[in-house]
Amino acid sequence: MTADQVTPYAARVLAANPGPMTLDGTNTWILRAPSSDRAVVVDPGPLLTDHLQAVLDAVASYGCTVDVVLLTHKHPDHSEGAAWFANQANCVVRSVDPAFRIPTDHAHGLAEGDVIAAGDLRVEVLPTPGHTLDSVCFWLPQDGSLLTGDTVLGRGTSVVAHPDGALGPYLESLDRLRAFANSPAGVDRLLPGHGPVIDDPTAVLTYYLTHRRERLDQIRAALSAGHTTPESIVEHVYADVDPSLWPAATRSVRAQLDYLEG
Repeated sequence: MTADQVTPYAARVLAANPGPMTLDGTNTWILRAPSSDRAVVVDPGPLLTDHLQAVLDAVASYGCTVDVVLLTHKHPDHSEGAAWFANQANCVVRSVDPAFRIPTDHAHGLAEGDVIAAGDLRVEVLPTPGHTLDSVCFWLPQDGSLLTGDTVLGRGTSVVAHPDGALGPYLESLDRLRAFANSPAGVDRLLPGHGPVIDDPTAVLTYYLTHRRERLDQIRAALSAGHTTPESIVEHVYADVDPSLWPAATRSVRAQLDYLEG
């Protein structure tokens, strides 16, 4: 496993954990300013020693040390390896959820307006709850790149699964990201937690919003047709989806029902 230099400021190391929910695997991002000896690592990924060591080796190949690990959210395929990695790299871990912070104090949280600097690198925090309530994105203003975790994937659409996820905040987050992409700051690309880089952020964010609204219309229609349980709705609305994904779809339907009831 080697690092793929995606932009002058961002390199990717792909974890060997492919699957229906993780696509090709988890993207671990190494962020650094060109010629800098300080780096930031986003989402070390699962506790796979070969992968975590490959990230360490990639950082070393740049002649860098890691200042901090940042987590986009708490799901294990992004966070499980964080403590091991931080111990090896002798760095801190910052996350919204206190359970993953190292040290666990308030100073190592992530909140609106926070800026993380490593040498000449600048990383700005954009809270984007919805996929999980602790989800955040990271903006690289020098690079025009936005790291989206699982809020926006490189292929397909993200799951908003009850009880970790909530559809109302998710729709608000997508609206916020689309407005940000269309702002004077501009967003050149999205660097997702899974899948390929997205070079047309506005189009993809618009598709995400359209898809969610269409799904809600389908749920409303299913309810009107007498499908009153999440399981029945999944069989009706997600009939074209591989049944192995129905448990995840059921949790997604629960989140949609919560939204409609609210």
